[in-house]
Amino acid sequence: MSIFVKRKIRDREKRSPYNDPQALQQSAERQFKRQFFGLLLVIVTWSLAMGWLLALATNAQSATPTAEIGTVDVVPAQYQLGQELYLENCSTCHIGLPPAVLPTQTWKNLLQDSQHYGAQLKLLVDPPRILVWKYLSTFSRVQLDDEETPYRLNDSRYFKALHPGVKLPRPVQLGSCVSCHQGASDYNFRRLTAEWK
Repeated sequence: MSIFVKRKIRDREKRSPYNDPQALQQSAERQFKRQFFGLLLVIVTWSLAMGWLLALATNAQSATPTAEIGTVDVVPAQYQLGQELYLENCSTCHIGLPPAVLPTQTWKNLLQDSQHYGAQLKLLVDPPRILVWKYLSTFSRVQLDDEETPYRLNDSRYFKALHPGVKLPRPVQLGSCVSCHQGASDYNFRRLTAEWK
């Protein structure tokens, strides 16, 4: 090999970043920055994707106009048959109440007792009973540990919370719901009289 070629190789080795600690440090810093920005890009992309998916899920519920919902909550498809059976069996004699106005324990006791506020009822049998129970238990509220199980609307903590400042007759009659909730007989408690809008 010629001296000229040997010098080029030696110069190249001297300029190699592996021999220069400063160049090694700069290379490590660049690599760290690339990794940091890569991770940051992944996090931002993930966050945007999750936000977009949550927005889609939320819009699915709000896509139904409030006037068409009728009940207090949007009822998913897996509970709609239970809701229909509930209304078919419970709103023929009186207005069907939204499950949330009474705690789960009240609904459980009502489904198991053939004595229904002074009337003798034929109890629901399976599978309709199971479907109605799943609907009621899903949409009813939790009873507090120190709370007595209410069987009348005026004893229900949640019913009172939904009607602040409303002078309710004692006892609250199911027929009196229509005086403020025009669509109560159609299980639409969102439609109110002009006085309460």
